[in-house]
Amino acid sequence: MRGVLLGVALAIAGVIVGHFAWSAGSTLHVTPASSRLFGPSDSFGSGGSYRAPGSSEGGEGGSGRSLFGEGGAPESETGQSGQGGGSSESVSGSVTSKVDPGLVDINTVLGVQGGEAAGTGMVVTSSGEVITNNHVIAGATKITATDVGNGNTYTARVVGYDYSRDIAVLQLEGASGLQTVSFGDPGTLKVGQSIATIGNAGGSGGTPSATGGQVVALDQSITAGDELGGGHERLEGLIELAGNLQPGDSGGPLVNSAGEVVGMDTAASQTFRLETSGNEGFAIPIDTVQAIAGEIWQGHSSSTIHIGATAMLGVLVNGEGEEGVQVENVLSGSPAAAAGISAGDVITSVDGTSIDSPTALIELMLQKHPGERVQVAWQTTAGATQTATVTLTASSPQ
Repeated sequence: MRGVLLGVALAIAGVIVGHFAWSAGSTLHVTPASSRLFGPSDSFGSGGSYRAPGSSEGGEGGSGRSLFGEGGAPESETGQSGQGGGSSESVSGSVTSKVDPGLVDINTVLGVQGGEAAGTGMVVTSSGEVITNNHVIAGATKITATDVGNGNTYTARVVGYDYSRDIAVLQLEGASGLQTVSFGDPGTLKVGQSIATIGNAGGSGGTPSATGGQVVALDQSITAGDELGGGHERLEGLIELAGNLQPGDSGGPLVNSAGEVVGMDTAASQTFRLETSGNEGFAIPIDTVQAIAGEIWQGHSSSTIHIGATAMLGVLVNGEGEEGVQVENVLSGSPAAAAGISAGDVITSVDGTSIDSPTALIELMLQKHPGERVQVAWQTTAGATQTATVTLTASSPQ
């Protein structure tokens, strides 16, 4: 199967602070297809494929109703499991090949990390609305998507994202006449039922890879974490799969034997980890994705949903200091760099709000937008306390 620039939790929170990555696995670290500027998420599982500067690439429609119309790991919590009754009929290659034209290969440039990431997206309208995992675009300073149906590459604009649910909506600029995926009802899934995952496995592009598998359990909960940014979120209501999800598959479709999309694959990567007990794969039920994507498309922001461009401070934080979060890297030319913040410094507050963890920084930045001015306080490596007022910039092209 193919699979935080202190920016506000770009879909995941980019502190770069922008986005965060998740990981899943007892020791299995799952990284999403892509991540925003908080840090890319790249490990194994169902996520994006990450490539550091100078490294080589790794391995990894028909029309349907509009998305906006009709529609364990450490403590892996089980809903339904071990119950039979699912269809044993395998999902054929002829079925999955019909889904391919409604997919896009997503590629991102990670400014702060100095690397690239890749994932998968699903086209939901002919004019180029695409759904994917938030971690696939987290930390990105540039996002492009190649439509499998027509072979064209488009600049992708972030419409919005929900970092706590790992869901993002993109708009392909100048797109029209695209083929879309068709949706099924995830409520009909049974344990033991045959499914297939499709995606940009290994970030290699080209014809999507498809891998057959089965539903292992329903209504599962796992913890996802950003390897670089240190943020963690609890993902609930997931479909657990016995299948070969690879980095790059994140954001791709989980399909039934009728070729209907019943879930969104969520794979691990080097930066996105899923805390589980083995090499399980997971998918978000497509009705959950549709509901969140609908809120995003209608412009309804919330404590977890961010609409529009992500604000960026321009720092990559990794872990916690004694009184704040320690800066691992600063993006050249960013607001943080202009203020004089350096690697090794510890950010203690933003706009008077104490920052005691990467997650706290992500959640605070999630409420900000490019152009806003914020006061940042930090402690230098020499022990001096500094404050500065900076103007936040956009973490990804809009």
